[in-house]
Amino acid sequence: MEFAWTPEQAAYQERIRSIVADNLPDDWWENYAHDGPSSPQLMEFARKFGRKLAETGDVASHWPKEYGGRGTNAWEHIILSEEMWSEGEPRSSLYMGSNWAGPAIMAFGTEEQKLEHLGRICQGEVLWCQGFSEAESGSDLVSLRCSAERVEDGYVINGRKIWTSYAHSADWMFLLARVSGRKHEGITCFLVPMNTPGLSVRTIKALHMTDDFHESTFDNVHLPFSSLIGEEGKGWEVVTALMHNERVSAAQYELAERGLEQAVRILKERGQFEDAAVRAQAAACMAECDAGRLLTYRVVDDRVKNAPASATTSMARIAMIRGLQAVANFIADNLPGELSDRGHGRLRWVFKFAQGVGIAAGAYEIQLNLIGERHLGMPKG
Repeated sequence: MEFAWTPEQAAYQERIRSIVADNLPDDWWENYAHDGPSSPQLMEFARKFGRKLAETGDVASHWPKEYGGRGTNAWEHIILSEEMWSEGEPRSSLYMGSNWAGPAIMAFGTEEQKLEHLGRICQGEVLWCQGFSEAESGSDLVSLRCSAERVEDGYVINGRKIWTSYAHSADWMFLLARVSGRKHEGITCFLVPMNTPGLSVRTIKALHMTDDFHESTFDNVHLPFSSLIGEEGKGWEVVTALMHNERVSAAQYELAERGLEQAVRILKERGQFEDAAVRAQAAACMAECDAGRLLTYRVVDDRVKNAPASATTSMARIAMIRGLQAVANFIADNLPGELSDRGHGRLRWVFKFAQGVGIAAGAYEIQLNLIGERHLGMPKG
């Protein structure tokens, strides 16, 4: 089986690499990317970088032409993701707009919402965040409590969201709230400007990254009916589509593999890579990274062939988590000094990112449950 890119795909990959190389500052890893894609410095940089990608039509090239894309297939989409994640994701949360907010608006939004949002996403102008998780719910998304009360001219939102990555500098939030019912019933989706009165954001300092976690509080936030995306009370269909896109559109195996390559280069320079145990550990890490890559390619291939979503998405997500954590352990075991403030920014970021990767975008244990139920046919629980 041949896994190499076609000549056209290889040329696209090289073009994206050139854009990245030409636009990242010399102190990229030291002062922008070492604390993750949600740092204030990187998010501000992403607004400029997004315009550079828009000049060549590469913010959302996989979108249909009628919505501002170039109609390329999912392979070009994953190549773009690989090149972005390999260098610390210089798009910051612009990718949330192109990878799942935009596609959700295409599928479920009104014509007015499409006109308002899709063009701005393609131009790299808008940073998004996600208002899903809540402190009382954990990974059990269907137990969310944030309420949306219908009033004469729209909805009034009350409640709290937790984690909310990118919230401190985002322009828009994709929000889930409950209009009525229990479990999946009554969940409703909204598009919310972050400057809406009554919406406040508090940064939660975390071990893995300084500016990644936030608490977003809704205190009688009034939203017009035009903010509703999809049908009232039927947001779970929208959520399902979002999650399928989210969990494999971020090529985090590439981040892990580039981190591993950097660590090996440093070990070779110091004469520490001749140790058989170190080499064996590096080989095991590479195998984990390749597993994440190949399972992701399996999902991409299914999308190109219009196959239905399957548990392979969760399997790819599990493999990416394992690869990142393996590389983080390799760095900590063999280059602990590089994790200090004076260490290499790429290695610091890989290590810190791996600390939370098993929770973000669907907890590791939840993914295992989905694999057990949908792939292995095991009974629920």
